[in-house]
Amino acid sequence: MSWLDDIKWDAQGLVPAIAQEKGTGDVLMFAWMNREALELTHQLGRAVYFSRSRQKLWHKGEASGHVQQVHAIRVDCDADVILLEVTQLGHEPGIACHTGRHSCFYRTLSGETWASVAPVLKDPETIYK
Repeated sequence: MSWLDDIKWDAQGLVPAIAQEKGTGDVLMFAWMNREALELTHQLGRAVYFSRSRQKLWHKGEASGHVQQVHAIRVDCDADVILLEVTQLGHEPGIACHTGRHSCFYRTLSGETWASVAPVLKDPETIYK
């Protein structure tokens, strides 16, 4: 039996994955992994996700250069969520979001509207050519 068999995959064979920055504890992003993505992440020490919209593996940073070096792979108590402890590489400070921000969680509820609380570190037009 493989360690991968311990994961509770959903009906589509996926598991939610959270990328958390080592050191700061910042939650950088949320994505999905299938069995192959999780296995490759473990083997390569770099984050690999599964794109539901494209229905294919997605090596984080393949288009942007913003790679996630993985230090630890954790699973929650129910074995149905993965937590990756990462260092975000490719730009200083690290950019994890396709909007050019450090984290995908850059908006906060302020009254009845969502307000941006984090700056764009690099224009996405210059990241994705």
